[in-house]
Amino acid sequence: MQINLTPDWQTLLEDEIQQPYFKELIKTVDEEYKTNTCFPPQELIFSAFNNCALLSLKVVIIGQDPYHGEGEANGLSFSVNDGVKIPPSLRNIYKELCHDLDSIFVPTSGNLEFWAKQGVLLLNASLTVRKDSPNSHKHLKWNRFTDAVIQKISEEKKGIVFLLWGGFAQKKGAKIDRTKHLVLESGHPSPMSANQGKWFGNKHFSQTNMYLMEKGLNTIDWIEGS
Repeated sequence: MQINLTPDWQTLLEDEIQQPYFKELIKTVDEEYKTNTCFPPQELIFSAFNNCALLSLKVVIIGQDPYHGEGEANGLSFSVNDGVKIPPSLRNIYKELCHDLDSIFVPTSGNLEFWAKQGVLLLNASLTVRKDSPNSHKHLKWNRFTDAVIQKISEEKKGIVFLLWGGFAQKKGAKIDRTKHLVLESGHPSPMSANQGKWFGNKHFSQTNMYLMEKGLNTIDWIEGS
């Protein structure tokens, strides 16, 4: 399996990619795709990186693993392909987004590629999953790799906004240097968490843009076409 990273990410992560564990991981993932139906399509495994230029990186959103239904996952956390029904967690993200930004424009597509193009890294902890089997690649060493990605960003960049939604993401982002970056935490946007009052009202989208403005950076256009 080819590791089709863009040159900027390739350079940042070169040391990690050369580690024996990563080579073994890629070998195992390749075998998984040959013997099982897995998502996203192999050519999209590294889409979170390839759609978000390292130089433009402003925000990191951490998810758990790709959607496991046919035709859903596109390599970006919380994102689905155009034409796919918007999943419950993303519906709640959109509800908070519209309320936070006082927008009458409600997104109709679950494809978050336009966020990525603006510098939002939509990073899943595991970059692959078996069909109809959530967390099925949790036992692989994707977590070690994505932990290293977060650490590299924390060390090499400054002024990044990390959005940590739910206990899993917060644990994964525990070592982020908060003296250099803005870390915003809330409950997960899943219906169970949101209905317990742990998601709505976090105002993460407006807080992110306010922070970027203070840094003299372009803000994120969270709602396409608004």
